[in-house]
Amino acid sequence: MKLVSDVVNKMILYFDGDVRRINHAMKVYSFAKTIGELENIGNDKLLILEVAAVLHDIGIKESERKYNSSAGNYQEIEGPAVAKDILEEFNLDKNFVDRVCYLIGHHHTYNKIDDVDYQILIEADFIINIFEDSIEKERVEIIKNKYFKTESGIHLIDSMYL
Repeated sequence: MKLVSDVVNKMILYFDGDVRRINHAMKVYSFAKTIGELENIGNDKLLILEVAAVLHDIGIKESERKYNSSAGNYQEIEGPAVAKDILEEFNLDKNFVDRVCYLIGHHHTYNKIDDVDYQILIEADFIINIFEDSIEKERVEIIKNKYFKTESGIHLIDSMYL
């Protein structure tokens, strides 16, 4: 859908040459979309998931500016407002924007997962962070057992890392 491509373009412009963060967002988006489609979550929920995945770390620049940190809790604080500004020009339904912002504002909070879109975003981010952070196999097993719930996410983490 064109909306996702437009949001990707805005995210790339926002990160202003920070290729590592742009690539991270694109990889999380790709895995989130893949898991969402494999889990047959439905088009409306999938679109929310895709947009949230593209923008999930959009709060990093503000976190670094305000707190001199890219820690997840600061991303959760700063991300929703930045995402809302980016999404404002697309004339989207308020419930859509609110859900995207909720996911962005909670993507490092693992004890409040309330729906499959949230679950998949967490799984996709972990799949990428495991590689990017060179997480050891023993820790990957712990992450899988503690945080992965979807059949597709479990299959992917097993196939890639275990």
